[in-house]
Amino acid sequence: MRAVNLKTEYLRDPMGIDIVEPRLFWNCGGGTVQNAYQIVCRDDSGRILWDTGKVSGSSMRAVYSGSPLKSRTRVLWKVRLWDETDSQGGWSDEASFEIGLLSPSDWKASWITGDYKADPKKRYPADCFRKRFACRGAVKARLYASACGVYEGCINGRKAGNFVLAPGVTDYKKRIQYQTYDVTELLKDGENELTFQLADGWYRGSTGAWGLRNQYGTETKLLAQLELTFPDGSGETIASDGSWEWSSDGPIRFADNKDGEIVDAGREPSYSGKARVTSCGVVPSASDNVPVTEHEQFTPVRTKTPSGKLLLDFGQNMAGYIRFSFRAERTGKMILRFGEMLDENGELTQKNIQCSSRKKTTPLQRIIYRCRKGLNVYKTRFAVFGFRYCEVSADDLSDLEDAEFTAVAVYSDLRRTGFFKSSNALLDQFVESTVWSARSNFLDIPTDCPTRERHGWTGDAQIFFDTAGWLFDCAAFFRKYVQDMYDWQRKDGCLPQIVPEGGVDFYMDAMNGSVGWADAGILIPYRFWKRYGDRSILEKYYKGMKKYARFMIKRCGKHTLLSKPLRIPHGYRKYAVNAGQSYGEWAEPADVHPNKWTDMVLPHPEVSTAYTSFVMGHMAEIAAELGEEADSDLYREYARQVRRSYQAIRSLPEFTLDTDRQAMLVRPLYMGLLDTEGRKYAQERLVKALDHYGWRLGTGFLSTPLILDVLSEIDIGYAYRLLENEEMPGWLFMPKHGATTIWESWEGTEAQNGIASLNHYSKGTVCAWLFETMCGIRIDGENHFLLSPKPGGSFTYAGASYDSIYGTVACRWERSDAGVRYTAEIPPNTSARVELPGMEPFEVKAGKYEWMAETEKMTQKK
Repeated sequence: MRAVNLKTEYLRDPMGIDIVEPRLFWNCGGGTVQNAYQIVCRDDSGRILWDTGKVSGSSMRAVYSGSPLKSRTRVLWKVRLWDETDSQGGWSDEASFEIGLLSPSDWKASWITGDYKADPKKRYPADCFRKRFACRGAVKARLYASACGVYEGCINGRKAGNFVLAPGVTDYKKRIQYQTYDVTELLKDGENELTFQLADGWYRGSTGAWGLRNQYGTETKLLAQLELTFPDGSGETIASDGSWEWSSDGPIRFADNKDGEIVDAGREPSYSGKARVTSCGVVPSASDNVPVTEHEQFTPVRTKTPSGKLLLDFGQNMAGYIRFSFRAERTGKMILRFGEMLDENGELTQKNIQCSSRKKTTPLQRIIYRCRKGLNVYKTRFAVFGFRYCEVSADDLSDLEDAEFTAVAVYSDLRRTGFFKSSNALLDQFVESTVWSARSNFLDIPTDCPTRERHGWTGDAQIFFDTAGWLFDCAAFFRKYVQDMYDWQRKDGCLPQIVPEGGVDFYMDAMNGSVGWADAGILIPYRFWKRYGDRSILEKYYKGMKKYARFMIKRCGKHTLLSKPLRIPHGYRKYAVNAGQSYGEWAEPADVHPNKWTDMVLPHPEVSTAYTSFVMGHMAEIAAELGEEADSDLYREYARQVRRSYQAIRSLPEFTLDTDRQAMLVRPLYMGLLDTEGRKYAQERLVKALDHYGWRLGTGFLSTPLILDVLSEIDIGYAYRLLENEEMPGWLFMPKHGATTIWESWEGTEAQNGIASLNHYSKGTVCAWLFETMCGIRIDGENHFLLSPKPGGSFTYAGASYDSIYGTVACRWERSDAGVRYTAEIPPNTSARVELPGMEPFEVKAGKYEWMAETEKMTQKK
C-alpha cells in the first residue's frame, strides 16, 4: 500500500499559505485497509521538522504538529503506509508546501501608485512600473505581490507565475489577497528588470449589472517584494518604493475587466516618471486558494456576417479571452466584439447580456486594437468575457486572412473530479454544459454569469454547492467564498445576497438577509462538513453562524407595514416569518408565476418560514457536533415551533397545498415540514400538478434542485419522467436546442425580451441527483460510502465516478433482457453499504464488484 494524491489544505504543493498547522491529506494506492501511517516533514536544508513515527489508524489526514513554522518556511513531506496485514509500503512521492508572509513586519515593500491624482469620472491607461537590479548566482527567488486593482508582473519580459487577474477579488476594504511566485528560473546573471502593469480590475473598474465604478477606491496601487537568496545563505530584497520608475504611456490605453481593452501596439512604456508612495489600510493575506489560470484553447470556424464582418465561432460558450497574431501591411484599427449569440440576421448581438440606457451601455466586451506595421501578437491581459462568438471589423480585413485567432478559457484552477455517462446523449451534453457553466463562473468567486452582472450571488452558490462538489475539487475555492461572506456580515448577524458586494445597486440593500440566499453562510459550511469530513469550517465560523441564526430568530413573529395578513392563532404567528424583503422562490416559468416587482418588495411568509425551520434544523446539528448542547436545544426548539407555524400558514386559502405551483409543494416535502396527512396530500397533489403541466418543470430558483429528490421518494419513475422531458421548461430542452452551457431562464434567448444570460449554472444543480440517486453514490462518513443506484426511465445504462476526498468511487448500471448488471469500484481503505433493488443491503470493502438483479424486481413508472 502506498500513499498517493498528497495535498496540503486541499491544495497541491501550495506556495505562500498562511496556515501554520495545515492539514495533510492523502489517498491509499493498493491494499484494502490502511492499518497505520508515518509522516516525515523536512525543510529545505533537510532538517526534520516532524516525524510522526508509526501511527495506528485508517484516517487519511493529519494536522501538522511539528516544529513551529515561520514565514517563508518550505516544507517537504512524504508518507508511508502499513496495510491490513501490517505490511509496510514504500514512501510516497514527496509533496511540499511553503508558508508565506505571516506578519505585517515581513513586508518591507511600500504601496506605490502612479504619479497622478485620479479623477473618479475619468478612465486611465494601465500603469507601468519598472525596477532594475543586479543579481548573480541567486539560488532561490520569491516574488510576493498584491494590488488594489489587477496586476501582471514580469522578470526580464517573462511573466511571473500563471495567475490571471491577480490578486483576485475580495472586499478590498477588509481583505486583500497576495500571491507568492517562485521566480528563480526567470533571473539571469547581471542586470535584471522587474516590471509590472496595473489596471483597474474590480477595485476601480466596472462592476455589477450597470458597470458601477470606483467601488473600493479611485487610486489603484501595487505592492511587490522580491526576495533573493544566495548560496552562502545571505539575501537581498527588492521592494516597491518611490525609487521605482513609472509611466502610463504603454500600449494598454484602457483596461476594464468587463468592457475590455484599448491597445496601441506601436507604443512602449517610457518609464520616464517615478512611482508615488501611498498607503493602504489593509495588510495583504494569503488566499489559501487555487489560482485563476488559463485552460482550454479553441480555434474558430471563420465566416462572414451579412454586413461583411469576420465572424469567429469557437463552438463553445465560455469565459475567457482571445489571443491573435497576424502581419499587417500598414497601421490600422481593428475592433473585436464578444457575445453569446447571433441575432435573426446572423449578426453578433450583445443585447441579451447588456444593460442599456440613454447614457450608458454595459458591458461592452470589446477590444479596440491599433496595429503596427509588421508582426502583431496580442493576448488580453486585464479583461475576461463571456462568449462563444467574436465579431471582427477592421480597416482592411484582407490583413486578417492568415491571422491566427485562439479563444482561451479562463477560470479558477479546479481539477475535475466527477464524470457521468448514460444512454441519453442529451443528458450527457447537459452535464457537460453544467461543467462549462461552472468553469465560466468560477473566477475566484462563484458568480451568476460571466457577462452582465458577474455578481457573487450567495443563492446561486448555495444551491449549486453539492453539484460543484461532485464535479470539481472545489474545497479551497468555497472555503475562500465562505470567508468572503463572513467578511461582509453585519453587526446584527445579517448575511449578504451578493459578496463581495462591489457593483450592487443601492436599492438592493434591503434584499440582504433573504432566505435561500443569506442562508448560504450556514448551508455551505454544513454541506462542506458532510462532503469533506471537515468540521474545522464549522469551528471557524460558528460565532458568525450563531449571529445569523439570532438574526433569523428575531424575524420570527415580527410585523411591519408590508407584512401580509396571516389569520392564524397568535401562538403560530409568534414563529412565522412575515417581515423583510426577500426573493421568494424566484424565476419560476412565466406561465406558472410571472415575476413582478412586488415579489421583491413584499415578504414571502411561506418561503421564509420554511427556510427558517430548515436552517434551524441544520444549526441544531452543527451545534451538537461542536458540543454546544444548549445552543442545539434552542435551535431544535425553534425548528419545531417554526415548522408548526408553517403548517398553520399552509392551512390558509392563499397558501393552500391545493396548488399547481410545484415549488410550493416541493419545498415542504423536501424540508420535512408537513405532518403525515399533509405529506401524503402534498405528494399526491404534486403528481397532479405535474400532470396539469405536461410533466414539465414548473419550479423556480430554489426548488429546481429539490424536485427530483422529492419525486424519488414518491416513486422513482416520476423522477425519471420529469428528467427525460425534452420540452420547455425542462433540462434537456437546452442541449436539444444546441446549448453548450446552462441558460439563466428556461426560455433561453426568448426570456425577458431577450435579456437573459446563456451561461448561468443554477439549473445544472440537477447533476447532483445524477450522482447521488441515479448512480447512487453518497458519502456516508469518513472512509465510507453508500451505493444505492436507482435505474429507471428509458435509460439502458448510466454510470458515474467521483474522485472523493477518500479516493475514486464509481458505480454503473446497465439493463438488458437478462436483468440489471451493476458494477462498482470502492477505493482502498474505504468500505461501502450497498443497497440494490430486490436485494438485502450488504457491506463491501475496497475493490471492484459486479452484481446482477432480475428485471422483474426493478420498478419503472410509465
